[in-house]
Amino acid sequence: MAAKSNLTNMALVLSATCLICAAILGCVYAVTAAPIAETNANIQKAAIAAVLPEGVEVSEAVPIKVGGEDSEYYVGTKDGAPVAYAVKSTTSGFGGALTLMVGLTPDGKVYNTSVLSHTETPGLGAKCTSDPAFTAQWKGFDTGSKILSVKKDGGDVDAITASTITSRAYTLAVKNAYEAVKGLAK
Repeated sequence: MAAKSNLTNMALVLSATCLICAAILGCVYAVTAAPIAETNANIQKAAIAAVLPEGVEVSEAVPIKVGGEDSEYYVGTKDGAPVAYAVKSTTSGFGGALTLMVGLTPDGKVYNTSVLSHTETPGLGAKCTSDPAFTAQWKGFDTGSKILSVKKDGGDVDAITASTITSRAYTLAVKNAYEAVKGLAK
């Protein structure tokens, strides 16, 4: 004889299903949390290495406000003197948060940039990580003689074709990083 369906039976079955699913999700989280944290740390280390000159000693993370948000920066030193800063900067792009690591020299030049994470549209805004013309323009970008804004807005940055919003967000992230550390170099 089959159990009669009623509200109590349905609530018990639904509760049991939710508990089982929650237990499975908890186990998956417990198993994957450490590898995910390690992968993110490796991505950040690679980004710091990419935006600082070779052969520098990198400091521990130092807290700083970048664009009004809590962030961090690292000092690259050679023979005890700072030669560059790696600054983590996050802005809002077309698809959501766009997080960069920006390398800046004490004289205000952008040494290099590296994308830590983004949620931009594949094939359009996501080109901020792969478009050689866009990424190459940041190496040696002199913030003292050039305007940190896309050309469409009167600046000196060439935007990614069909991705002006992402290009503006990327440029703003670089500008925020520069503004955050320009007082440190003095």
